[in-house]
Amino acid sequence: MENVIVIKDLKKVYRMGQEKVYALNGIDLEVKKGEICCLFGTSGSGKTTLLNMVAGLEKPTKGSVIVKGIHVEKLNEKQLAKFRQQYIGFIFQSYNLLPNMTALENVTLPLIFKGYPKKLRTREALKMLKAVGLEHRVNHKPNQMSGGQQQRVSIARAFVEKPEIILADEPTGNLDSKTTIEIMNLISEMAEKYGQTILIVSHDTEAAAYADRIVHMRDGMIEKIEVKDKYYKKFGLKECASNA
Repeated sequence: MENVIVIKDLKKVYRMGQEKVYALNGIDLEVKKGEICCLFGTSGSGKTTLLNMVAGLEKPTKGSVIVKGIHVEKLNEKQLAKFRQQYIGFIFQSYNLLPNMTALENVTLPLIFKGYPKKLRTREALKMLKAVGLEHRVNHKPNQMSGGQQQRVSIARAFVEKPEIILADEPTGNLDSKTTIEIMNLISEMAEKYGQTILIVSHDTEAAAYADRIVHMRDGMIEKIEVKDKYYKKFGLKECASNA
């Protein structure tokens, strides 16, 4: 199975006066096509910085980020915009919905940017809202929905183009335990249905449990990689003696 994301010796250094702060300090990681991989750790561990590097939202100090064979760290802003549009869907902790737009209008946004005609984008958005259980909320604005419902709209928006990679930054961070399980079930089911690769940032053990592998991070480094049995089964690999 091909590696969709390849990260090599990745470093991100910030200068605080005379001091160097390593947000990332020599990260090596490969993520397979169709994998659900969780970057897990406390605040300040470097997990969100790593996710941002994959999205091209930050430039590394050293090292490379290769997504679908593309060196993301070498792209200019125009190329990055095209890269994200072609390959990436985003799910955010704060939902990032436009408050003056309905659920339907929020979900159609990625399709507008891709030039879909109105009839087609409305049809696709309605189909995706139905898939996340919100067909009865298509004309509601974010302030008329619960946090869980808003996150479902965010998921519909991320998946509507069926991008190859979904980047999810603390997608359950604002949700209670019951809604966390509902949302993670939804994300994992959608990813399996469309054969997508999911890279999730989380400090929540309930969310991390859905991953095929959990990459434990501390102080900008990978502390260990926890490999689940389902990872070996999914990719037809022999189980190793150690998860370290």
